[in-house]
Amino acid sequence: MFQPYQFFVGLRYTRAKRRNHFISFISLISIVGIALGVTALITVTSVMSGFEKEMRERIVGASSHATVTAFGDPLTEWQEIVDITSKHPEVLGAAPYVEGQVMFVVDGRSTGALIRGIEPDQEGAVSELGEKLEFTESLSEALKPGEFGVVLGADLAAHLGALPGDKVMVITPEASVTPVGFVPRLKRFTVTGLFRFGMFQYDRNLAIMHAADSAKLLKMGDGYSGVRLKLENTARAPFVANDIKEDVGFNYYVSDWTDQNANYFAAVRMERTMMFIILSMIVGVAAFNIVSTLVMMVQDKQADIAILRTQGASPGSIMSIFLVQGTLIGVLGTVAGLIGGVSLASNIDVVVPFIERFTGPVLNPEVYYIDKMPSDLQWPNVAKVAMMSFGLSVLATLYPAWRASRTDPASALAYE
Repeated sequence: MFQPYQFFVGLRYTRAKRRNHFISFISLISIVGIALGVTALITVTSVMSGFEKEMRERIVGASSHATVTAFGDPLTEWQEIVDITSKHPEVLGAAPYVEGQVMFVVDGRSTGALIRGIEPDQEGAVSELGEKLEFTESLSEALKPGEFGVVLGADLAAHLGALPGDKVMVITPEASVTPVGFVPRLKRFTVTGLFRFGMFQYDRNLAIMHAADSAKLLKMGDGYSGVRLKLENTARAPFVANDIKEDVGFNYYVSDWTDQNANYFAAVRMERTMMFIILSMIVGVAAFNIVSTLVMMVQDKQADIAILRTQGASPGSIMSIFLVQGTLIGVLGTVAGLIGGVSLASNIDVVVPFIERFTGPVLNPEVYYIDKMPSDLQWPNVAKVAMMSFGLSVLATLYPAWRASRTDPASALAYE
C-alpha cells in the first residue's frame, strides 16, 4: 500500500493473466532470450580472457620478458649487460643465451627446430624451464659443458621418436669448406631429458643445450646471442624495455615479449571484441521482443489507460507504468543470465570435459597451442555485460511507454 501507484499498476500488468496469455508468453520469451544472451556473453568473454591469460603465462614462462642483443656480431661483453640491467628496480634476473635454427635427424626422420643454449645455473633466474623437466632432475644434471647433451620439447621428441639416452644428429644451416666441397656442419647429441610447457609452439619447436655446446656448434666462440631478462611485472615490459634501451645505449637492440607476440595478442583482443559485439546482438534481439510485448500490452490496455487518464493520471505517470513493466522483464532476464553465466564460466573445466566425452577434443593444440579450455572470470566484464543488458532493456521500453502516454481517453472509450 506504500508503493507509488505507477509501480503497483506496472507490476499488476506484468502478473496479469486474463485475456493476455499470448502477451505473457512473449514476455517469457524475452526474459529467456536476455538470460541466454547474457549467459553466452559472460561465458565467452571469460573464456577469451582465460585464453589470453593462459597464453601469456605460457609464453613468458617459456621465453623471456625482455631481451638485449647486439647488432650483427655475437655478444661478448654479456656480463657488463647483466650488471647494467640488474640495476633496474623492476628486473628480477638476467642470464645469457645462445640461439639458432638447426635440423634434427633421427633414423631418417628429420625436422627443423630452434636450439637455445643456456647456462644451467643461471636459467632459473629468467624462466620456468627447470620446473617443466621430465626424465631428469635438474638442468645442471642434464646439460654439462662438453658432453653435448640436449633436452628436447616433448612433442619434438615424439615427432622424432627420440627417448632419453638416444642419439640425435644436429645439422646447422651453415656449411664448412673442405677439399671435397661444401659439407654441412653436423654434430651428434645425446637426449638427456624432455620438457613440457603445455604449449605446442614450444614443445614442438624448441630444444635446450648448454651454452658452450651450442656456441661451439654455431661457431660463435665465446660470444652469446644476447641476454634474457625476467621482470617483476610482465604488463610493464614495454616501459622497462624503454628504460633499459637508455641504460645500455644504442649499440644494442632491446625487445620485450609484447614485441615478439604483438600480432598474436592483437588478434586475440580483436577476436574478443568482435565476439562481444556479435553476442550482444542476442541480447539486442531479446530486448526488442520487449517492444512487441509492450506494444501489444498498450493496445490491450487502451481502456484501462483511458480510465486512469480521466481520473487524473498524467502522461508521465502512464509512461512510468509501462517503463516499470519493461524494466522488470529486463531485470529478470539480466539476473537470470548473470547467475547462469557466472556459474558456467566458473565451472568450464567440468562442463567441457563432459562435452568432449561425446564430441571428442574441443581444442587442437597444433592450432590453439593449448589443449584445455581456460576461463578467467573478471567481474568488471560481468558488470559491463549487466549494464549493457539493462540499458538495452530500458531503451526497448521507451517507445511503447511513450505511445501509451499519448493515448487519447475519448478515442479509447468511444466504443466502451
